Amino acid sequence: MAGPAGDAPDTAGGRPGSPPPQAPSSPPGFRVYRRRWVFLLVLSLLSLSNATLWLSFAPVADTVAKRFSLSIGQVNWLSLVYLVASVPFGMVAIWFLDSIGLRGATILGAWLNFLGSGLRALPGASVSVPPPFFYLMAGQSLCALAQTLVIFSPAKLAALWFPEHQRATANMIATMSNPLGILLANVLSPAIVKNEDDIPLMLGIYVIPAGIACLLASTCLWESVPPTPPSAGAASSTSEKFFAGLKLLVLNKAYIILALCFGAAVGIFSAFCALLEQILCAQGYSNDFSGLCGALFIVAGFLGALGLGLYVDRTKHFMEATKIGFSLMSMACVAFSVVSQLRGQAIWLAVVCFLFGFFGLSIAPVATELVVECSFPVGEGASTGLVFVLGQIEGTLIMVLLTALTVPRKGPSFSTCQHGEAPLDWTVPLLVMAALCTVCSCVFVIFFHTSYRRLQVEASANPSIQEVTVPPWQSHPESPALHPQPALQAV
Repeated sequence: MAGPAGDAPDTAGGRPGSPPPQAPSSPPGFRVYRRRWVFLLVLSLLSLSNATLWLSFAPVADTVAKRFSLSIGQVNWLSLVYLVASVPFGMVAIWFLDSIGLRGATILGAWLNFLGSGLRALPGASVSVPPPFFYLMAGQSLCALAQTLVIFSPAKLAALWFPEHQRATANMIATMSNPLGILLANVLSPAIVKNEDDIPLMLGIYVIPAGIACLLASTCLWESVPPTPPSAGAASSTSEKFFAGLKLLVLNKAYIILALCFGAAVGIFSAFCALLEQILCAQGYSNDFSGLCGALFIVAGFLGALGLGLYVDRTKHFMEATKIGFSLMSMACVAFSVVSQLRGQAIWLAVVCFLFGFFGLSIAPVATELVVECSFPVGEGASTGLVFVLGQIEGTLIMVLLTALTVPRKGPSFSTCQHGEAPLDWTVPLLVMAALCTVCSCVFVIFFHTSYRRLQVEASANPSIQEVTVPPWQSHPESPALHPQPALQAV
C-alpha cells in the first residue's frame, strides 16, 4: 500500500502541487490511487467510533441513570443531543466539507470525537466531578458535532477517490461503519455493564477507538482529492457553488421527495436504536436480549448492504433497489410494532429485527448514491448532508413524539426496566412509527422518479483508468500511453 500523500490539501504529484507528467502521445485518462483505501479505512473507523459513543448509554440506560442519579429522560437526551446538534451545525458542516475539503473535515471530526470521548469519561474516572450530567452532555455534544462532519463524507469520498465501478461499494463500507458502531455499542455496553460500578470501565473503553481514529486521521491523511480524478463525475464534483447548489436542490422535485422520505427513514432508524431497550424491557425482555436484537438489526443491514452495493455497482439499478428495499422495510416495521408488544416471543422478535435491518438499513448506502445521481453536479457534501440534516430533524421529532405518546402501563407488569419509573405502554407510539414508515415508503415508490445525471456525464467521457502505486512524495515516472477500453477494468 502506498504511503501517505503529499502535504498539499488538494493536489499531489512529484512534489505536492503538480500532477504526474504524461507522455505527449497519451490520450486523456483517469487514475486511481491505492491510498484511497487508507482514506476509506480512517473514515470508516472514525464513523464506527462516533456511533459507539452515540448509543453507548442507550442499551444500559437504566444502570446509567442509577449510577449518576439521573432520570431516564436525561439519559435519553445523551442520545438525542446527536440529533439536535445536527440541525444548527449540519449546514455549517456541509459548507465545511464542500469548501474546506474532505481531509480537513475528517481531521476536525476526529479531534472533536476524541476530545468528546475523553470529556464524558471524567465522571466515571472521578467521583468528585460535579455535576456528572454536565460532563456527559458536554462530551456527547462534541461527539455530536463530529458526527455532522463524519456522516456526510462517505458519498464524497467515494465520488472523489473511487472509480465508477467501485463507488457504491466504497460508499457502503464507509456508511455501514456507522451502524456497525451501533452494533458494537449494543453488544459491548450490556456485556461490560453488569452493575453501576462497571460504568467507568465502559466509558474508558470507548475512548480507545476514538483515539486511534484521531491518530490515523492526523498522520495518514495529506490531501482531500487525488492528483488525477478517477472518473468524469469526480472531475465535475462540487462544480456548483455552495449557495447556488442549495438553491438547485430546493428546486429539484425528485431530490426533495427523496430527502424527505429517506430522511424519515433515517429518523426511524435513530429512534429504533435509541429506544429499543426501553421498549423491550417494558415487556420483560432483558438488556442482553435488547442488545442482541440491536445487533441482529445491524448485522442484517450490513449483509444486505454488502450484497446490494455489489449489485448496484454492476447494474446501476439505484432507484429500483431503493424502492423495493423501502417497501419491504415498512412491512418489517409494522411487524416489529406488533411483535414487540407481545410477551414470550423472543424468537419472532429476533427474526423481525433481522428483517427490519436487512431490508431497511441496507438501502442507506444505495440511497445516498441515488441522492448524488439525482442532484449532480451539486457537491456531494451538500446533497447528502442536507438529507441527513433533514433526517436528524425528523428523527428528533419522531423520538419526541414517540416518548410523548407513551403512558404508564395498566394491569400486571412484567417489566425488567431498572430506572425506578413506572413501566410505559409503547403500543400507540410503535403503531405511529409503523404508520409513518408506511406512508413515506408509499410516497417514495409512487412519486419518486429521476435520471442518473452523474452516470450520463460519465457515459460520454469514459477513457481508460490506471492505478498509481508510486508514493506521492516521490517523483512520478512518465505515464505509459493509455489505450481506450470498452469498459473500466477492476483495480
